[in-house]
Amino acid sequence: MSIPIFEINPILIAAAVIPAVYLLIRVERADRLEKESGRLLGSLILYGIIATAIAEVLEYVGISILDMIFEEETSLYDFLLYFGVVAFAEEGSKYALLKRRTWKNPEFNCQFDGVVYGVFVSLGFALWENIGYVARFGLSVALIRAVTAVPGHACFGVFMGAWYGMAKRREGMGDFAGCKKFRVGALLVPALLHGMYDFIASMSAAWSSLVFFGFVIVMFIVANRLIKHVSNNDVYIQILPFGPQRPGN
Repeated sequence: MSIPIFEINPILIAAAVIPAVYLLIRVERADRLEKESGRLLGSLILYGIIATAIAEVLEYVGISILDMIFEEETSLYDFLLYFGVVAFAEEGSKYALLKRRTWKNPEFNCQFDGVVYGVFVSLGFALWENIGYVARFGLSVALIRAVTAVPGHACFGVFMGAWYGMAKRREGMGDFAGCKKFRVGALLVPALLHGMYDFIASMSAAWSSLVFFGFVIVMFIVANRLIKHVSNNDVYIQILPFGPQRPGN
């Protein structure tokens, strides 16, 4: 998305960035076995920012196709828009760049690393997206996005990373069928959650706001428990199929 630079000021930038930075630090601290290099983590934030541009192009193409086939402002149109276009454009872009940057990286040697990588890419995406929204609409949207959109992207990253880390572990075990299954899950699970998030947010019924915030709260609680579970049960990943295990396996 393009950002109107002339509207940006330090207060707006801080309001947009602080929630993402807080969540990045929290997840990085949960990486208990072996910390990732700052260079890798910084590049993942950059990849998340790049993913916003890729997603924007994919969304433009997808929406153009939808507009030619389906009538706008209908439930079917909204369903296809949020589940079929927006969710897969955004989560697919994140996943493609996540895999490109980390799958063969030697630092990817623990299962929890997948969660760290997924969250950093997702929050790089959320950070840039948040700056755009706050620059356009000001502080009036900063608080709402701080407690909904930014944690939402973080949660999508947690679910993506949990499946992604398990996929890498399965590859190390020589279970390539299992690896493929978890890689598919690393895309499908966050995409479905993302689609549901956007679809509920788009509803205009009087009760929809309550349902939306309930959904965000439940997703956030589950994601936090998943972080603790994967962190507490983290293991080193075997480098070669059926090879000697590293300490901790």
